Amino acid sequence: MQRLTARMWRPESSWHVGDLAWGRNMHIGREPEWPTAYWTADGADEIVAWAWGRLPGHLDLAIDPAHATQVGPEVLAWFESVATGTDLSTYAMAAEPYMIELFEGAGYRLQSDDPHGMNRYLHDLAIIADPMLPTGFTARPINGPDDVPARVEVHRSAFAPSRVTPESYANVMAAPPYRMDLDWVVQAPDGRLAANCLIWLDESSGCGLVEPVGTHADFRRLGLSRAVCLAALRALRDLGGTSAVVNSYETPENSGPAALYRGLGFRDRTHTVLYVKSIAEKSA
Repeated sequence: MQRLTARMWRPESSWHVGDLAWGRNMHIGREPEWPTAYWTADGADEIVAWAWGRLPGHLDLAIDPAHATQVGPEVLAWFESVATGTDLSTYAMAAEPYMIELFEGAGYRLQSDDPHGMNRYLHDLAIIADPMLPTGFTARPINGPDDVPARVEVHRSAFAPSRVTPESYANVMAAPPYRMDLDWVVQAPDGRLAANCLIWLDESSGCGLVEPVGTHADFRRLGLSRAVCLAALRALRDLGGTSAVVNSYETPENSGPAALYRGLGFRDRTHTVLYVKSIAEKSA
């Protein structure tokens, strides 16, 4: 899955290798909810498509454009066979016309009203402002396993309720292409960790994915998310990264993250489109 994702990567692609590493490791015990399959090209071992079902009825997938016509219908048929619900959904990026054509050909329809739609933002790393922190706060990469419980507590506060645990975060850290020197935190004067920014570097493209960013509820409105992101982006550039992307919701009720990323120098690149389909009730 990672090899195909890296091979297909461009800023308009649905998936970055960091998406897979984070998404498949941040929780423990959900594997029965995640049927997964992959397809290879005829006469070769190279994977040309993968599918990741999130039961009861959501599909994440990636398909090599050169094989979309041949393999795509098989992927969607597999998904319908394993889905436990009757209302199905899946995403593409607006700049992936071959995926949209596949969905529409299989009877999926565009859902224009999507409160969970994501915007993709791109930063070329040419100009990164200096991180500015309140007196006594410092930004640094995590020091290793000893930092993990506090690092997780920041995440759980920022995204409450959250199923991320120290045990699941250990799995995240063991998943390529995780790098501890791109896992940045802000430490408060009292020693607590207050904010975090994790970046996943795809060395084959030089593009880093920012995922996730968060600030503990006790330390909000101090500019810590901005500062920790800037520090992590500088570390990414120092390691040879040439660009960064981030995905974020943007609604009238949730405009803060988009404003943060644009303020950091990210620019709008593309956005997700949601396709849905209802199928007949499955027999027991």
